[in-house]
Amino acid sequence: MRVPGGVKHGRRRRKILKLAKGFKGKRRSCYRIAKQSVFKALRHMYVSRKLQKRVMRRMWMTRIGAATRRHDVSYSAFMGGLRKARVELNRKMLADIAFRDPEGFAQVVAVAKETRRA
Repeated sequence: MRVPGGVKHGRRRRKILKLAKGFKGKRRSCYRIAKQSVFKALRHMYVSRKLQKRVMRRMWMTRIGAATRRHDVSYSAFMGGLRKARVELNRKMLADIAFRDPEGFAQVVAVAKETRRA
C-alpha cells in the first residue's frame, strides 16, 4: 500500500520556496528550479563567509602598510618589531588605530622601531 506523504512533502517544498523569496521568475515559483537556485545560493553564501575573512585581513594589512610607510618603516619590519617587543595587537586593531588615531599609531611605530634597533 502506498503511503501519501502530503504534509511532509508540502512542508519540504514550502521551505525551499520560502528560501527562494526574492528570486526572479521561475526561480521563485517553480519548485524544481527554485531548489537548484537555493542550493547554489547557499553554497555561495558559505564560500563568501570564508572569503570575507581573507579579504578583510588583506585590507587591514594594506592599511597598516600604508600607515607604516608614512613613518619610513616597511610593513614586515614593523610587524617584526612588534613581535620582538611582545606587543600583542592584532591586525584589525592596528588598522583601526592607524585609521582613527595617527598619533597613537606613531607611538606604536616608535616602539617597533626601538626594538628592531636593540
